[in-house]
Parts: sequence; C-alpha cells; structure tokens
Amino acid sequence: MTTHAPLPDLVLEPLVRAALAEDLGGSGDITTRCAVPPGAKANASLRARGAGVVSGMQVAELAFRLVDPAVEVDVKIPDGARCGPSDVLMELQGPAHGVLSAERVALNFAGRLSGIATLTAQYVERTHGTAARITCTRKTTPGLRVVEKQAVLHGGGYNHRFSLSDAILIKDNHIAAAGGIVPVLRAVKAQASHMVRVEIEVDTLEQLTEVLAEGGADVVLLDNMDTATLTEAVAMAGGRLVLEASGTMTPERVAEVAAVGVDYISAGALTHSARTLDLGLDF
Repeated sequence: MTTHAPLPDLVLEPLVRAALAEDLGGSGDITTRCAVPPGAKANASLRARGAGVVSGMQVAELAFRLVDPAVEVDVKIPDGARCGPSDVLMELQGPAHGVLSAERVALNFAGRLSGIATLTAQYVERTHGTAARITCTRKTTPGLRVVEKQAVLHGGGYNHRFSLSDAILIKDNHIAAAGGIVPVLRAVKAQASHMVRVEIEVDTLEQLTEVLAEGGADVVLLDNMDTATLTEAVAMAGGRLVLEASGTMTPERVAEVAAVGVDYISAGALTHSARTLDLGLDF
C-alpha cells in the first residue's frame, strides 16, 4: 500500500463543487426528488468491479458530504491500497436523496483516479530492481491536475511539475526560439533564480554533448531515444546530471529503459490514457 498525506479539503472543494453543479444543473436531481420520498434512508456500498489500486476515496467522500452532511461515510479501502473485484471500498448510510444525488460525481472521480493509480502501479512494478522512478507529466485533464497527480502518488509514482512556475523545463521549441542549446542555457543562467532547478530536453547525443560542455542544467530529459542511445547517454553523463527518459514510454518498454540507469521515466499516458476502474454503488 502506498500512503500519502491527504490533500486539504479546501483544495478539493472547488473541483467537487464544480462537478456537482454541472451534474445537478439548474433544477437539481429531479428524478430523485420525484421518485424517492423525502425522508427515505439509504444503506449503500461502493464496490470495485475489477482489481486495481484505489484512489479518489477522499474526493468521493467529499462529494457525498457536500450534497448532504447527514450522509455518513465509512471508507473501507483507503487511497493507495489495492482492491479486488466485489471489494467494498466505501459504505454509506443516511438520507437517500443525498446519496443518489452525489452518486455519479463520486463514482466519476473515484473511477477515474483509481484508473490512474492502477496504471501507475503497473509501470512501477516494471522498475523493480532498478533505481528508476516513474513520474507523470502535465498531460492532465484541465482543472483536475491536483487530484490526478495525487492518484499517481497513490499508484507508487512520483510527480513532475504541477505548473509552468514550478521549475524551468527547456523543451525543443524553447531551444529553437532561443537559437540553440548554448544560447538558451546562457540566457537561463543569466536570468533564473538560484532557487529554481533547470531541466533541458535533448533529442540527440550531440545535443547532450553541448549541455555537458556548457553546464547550467540540473536535469536532462532524454526524449524519444531508443534503448541503445539511452545507454550511451547514461555513460556520457557519468552521474553528473539527473537523467529523465521520455517519449513513447509504454508499460512494455519501461523495464528495459529502467535497466539502462536513468533516474526517472516520465509517461504522459499515466494521466491521459488510463482506463477508468469500474466501480458501482449498490443499495
């Protein structure tokens, strides 16, 4: 089980409120209002319909509480733990109206985030026996980055930048706009705060040679290199820089990339291609 401190509800509330407002629309849950007596009580279980790593329980619980604080939530399998088919992740008791009206938002968050955690865990498993760490990217769902990156942590991965203001990451278009490797590194060295780490992306060993000669970078992103080229890049760097491999990092390829000695393997697929874990709520 991968444990991490929960995010403050203050951070999560705007995301959950926006999702609830979208789902409730202008008139609220008219089906429940018309079909279910106002005083009806519910005993419900949120169950997994497949195996995976759980994430989003904190968010799902918040959805129920925001709709009706009288709904009692008991999380049985916490974020970061594994579940199997038919496992009960959460039990709910209280007003049926509140449970029914929050159901879809809670399941959407929990299923999506558990899918990310599950895929991340699959990547991480393939790095066992190496020092390589699996990390996500900024290829996240707009507005949901903070919870999707938390799901990566629940799956045993690590987080890359949360925003453009976190660190300097010089990519190929920055290099082209600045006039090359040497000019862009010199510009960054002249202007960046000493508190900010610098990463630069390279596509070739020739570019890596320029970076090593010029200095000014803390991390080098080795982009879209085959395994043989990555192996040579690791030897060239000789431990002087942190190395991150990226580009078409599928679960099938991760093991061989990790074995060459890179420090990090970043995969946008963790957040943009994760399959939702099937969950259901049963009364």
